[in-house]
Parts: sequence; C-alpha cells; structure tokens
Amino acid sequence: MDGFKETEIGLIPEDWKLFDFQETLLTNRANRGNQINASEIKSAGKFPVIDQGQEFIAGFCDDESKLFNIETPVIIFGDHTRCFKYVDFPFIIGADGTKVLNPNVGLFDPKFYYFCLLSLDIPSRGYNRHFKLLKERIILRPNFQEQRTIAQILSRIQDAIEKQEQIIKTTTELKKALMQKLFTEGLHGEPQKETEIGLIPESWDIRNINDFVLQTQTQNPKNEPKNKIKYIDVSSVSNQTFSVIGHQDCYREKAPGRARKVVYTNDVIFATIRPTLKRIAKIDAKYDDEYCSTAFCVLRPKKGLLDSEYLYQYLQTENFIDRISKLQSGASYPAVRNENVKSMVIPIPEIGEQSEIGNALKTIDQKIVFHRNRKQVLQSFFKSLLNQLMTGQIRVKDLEFDIEELEKRSH
Repeated sequence: MDGFKETEIGLIPEDWKLFDFQETLLTNRANRGNQINASEIKSAGKFPVIDQGQEFIAGFCDDESKLFNIETPVIIFGDHTRCFKYVDFPFIIGADGTKVLNPNVGLFDPKFYYFCLLSLDIPSRGYNRHFKLLKERIILRPNFQEQRTIAQILSRIQDAIEKQEQIIKTTTELKKALMQKLFTEGLHGEPQKETEIGLIPESWDIRNINDFVLQTQTQNPKNEPKNKIKYIDVSSVSNQTFSVIGHQDCYREKAPGRARKVVYTNDVIFATIRPTLKRIAKIDAKYDDEYCSTAFCVLRPKKGLLDSEYLYQYLQTENFIDRISKLQSGASYPAVRNENVKSMVIPIPEIGEQSEIGNALKTIDQKIVFHRNRKQVLQSFFKSLLNQLMTGQIRVKDLEFDIEELEKRSH
C-alpha cells in the first residue's frame, strides 16, 4: 500500500516508528511514579485517592507520605481490571496492583500515549497478571503534531460522552427525588396521612396488589401453534433501564423448563429471585403473547382500577424494595414467592391521578433513554475511530467530522 511499510506487526504508515513498551516510559520501574516526601509538598490538604476500578477517585486522604506530586501527566493502569486512567493532578494510590506509568515526554504527548494504551488489547489472564502482557506490547509513534491532533479529536469525543453520562446521572437523581415526592404527596397538594408504608395523601388508600391484578396462568410452549417463541429470562431484564434488553429465540419443543409464563403488552414483571436487584420491566408490544421465566411474578393490572405505568414505577421505589426484601428466604439463593409480591400493599390514588403520575415518570425515563442512546452512539464511534487512528488506517489530515453533527445524528 502506498504510504505504508511492512513491520513485525504488519503494515503501518511509513513515517511512524515502533517502540517496545518499556522504551516508552521514563523509568522501567513503572509502578513508582514521582513519589515525594511530605517535606517537599508546597500546600497541605486532602488529595484524591486513585482507585483502579471504574469509580477512579475512591475518596480523599491527607497522608502526604504517599502523595504522587506529578510534574507531567501520568497514566494509571489497574492491573486487576485492565483499566487505564489519565491523571494530571497530585494523587494518592489507593489499591494494590495499581501501576503509575510515566510516558517519555521526549517521545510521546501524554494524552496521545493514554489513547494509545486504550487501543491495546489486553486479554484477561487472571489476578494481577495484565501488566506482564502490557510489557510485551509494541507502541506506534507518529510525529508530535499528529499525536496532538489525534489526542484533541479523541478528547472531544470523550468529553461528549462524559457530558451524556452527567446528564444521565443528573436526570436519574431527579427522577428518584420526584418519585419520592409523587408517591408521598400526590399531585394536588392535599394534606397527608400516616400509614403502615409511610406518608400518603389523605384521599389515597393502601391496598394489596392482588386486589388490582388479574390471575395469570402457566402454559407449556410445546402446546403453542407457533413453532418459535421469544423467551425472557432473568438476565434479559436490565436493572439499570428497568426494561427487557434481550431474549432467547426458542423452538417450542426445546424451550427451557422455566419458559412457562405467558406475558402480554403492559404486563409488569418482577423477578422473585434476589428481588433487591430490581429486575423489573413493563412488557411492550414486541413481547406480546410471548414467554417469561417462572422466576418472574407477572402482574396484569385490571383496566380502570390500576394503571400499568403507575404500578411499574412504584415497584422501582426504595420503599417497595425495602419492604419486599424483608420477606426473602434462602441464604445462598434469596427469593420471595409470587404470593409475597401480590400481597404487598401499595398506595392507590384514583385512576386519573395514577395515569398522570405514571406518565410524568415515564417522560423522565424517555429522557434518560434518549441520552443513553446518544452515549452509546458516541462510544461506538470512539471505539472505531480510536482503532483506526492508532493504526494509521485513518490519518488526521484526511479526517473531517463535527461532534455536534454526530450528536444530532445519534438522536
């Protein structure tokens, strides 16, 4: 290929160079960093404790004897988790197995080096063995101008992803606060009364779920006239989005033994196994007349008495989860029975107010889903572009894109 040369790792741009991983660091003692003594610290205070997990900053500490007061940005590598973090501020290491990598700034722009490491495939090899694999890697080096341009492009996409993450977090917190308000105060500002499940508006009642749902039956899919079924098991329901995120396509003759509960549009399903994990979903039209596991309690609200969206939202509340968790039995496999779920009492306003509350919370859910989808689009684009830029398949001089336009497309 024109403009490329053959190397030990395949074709790379002819103006790029190869380095062994150890050559890319200022020191081979990659786990030490620029550790200094307390007497050298200019300003005392609490410093962030770097964690190798996804949380990144695990807290704050004033133990200055462990402080890394860096002069240039470093890369944190979690040997247990295979996570890389770019750090440009003083910090304290909080977990064993965390390595501090000091890129050779005479060869690499630190931010580019971070993205370069992100692009590496570090397969799982068990506890605390990933650094050995990292040391075997080859690092590609374009000139400094290209490095910095690549870093700027990828940083913009990362910033856009972080923006979506912050919106999702803020909106999720807003929903939690609104749920607390709506399920205890209602919509009309009426006085409250104390009940066995806490404060509720005076005009509301508390009743067993069983009084407001229809009886459901189990059915063997082998008796189905259709040849294939969609089967929803517990792992098919996300406790982040409270929705069905997948299913198994099964021939009726080979359907799992747990595939016995038929579900219809607007049914609400609640996993009775480990109920505190909140595997809760409302069935949409895609799964109408399909099957879910017997590990779910299927709740089918009576029309005109209980709004499906209202029930679905209330089951997500901490009040409900805390109360149902007290009915669990089994130490290694905690679970509740269908009867436990249906016997739970919930606050019941009149049907119109139920619908308004359900729709208000549904609107917030739609906003969260919207931003999760945008985040997913940006993450996919970042992953693809990272690989192509770091291998020279795409050169920055040939790259034209607009982050704002990309975000619009992700709508």
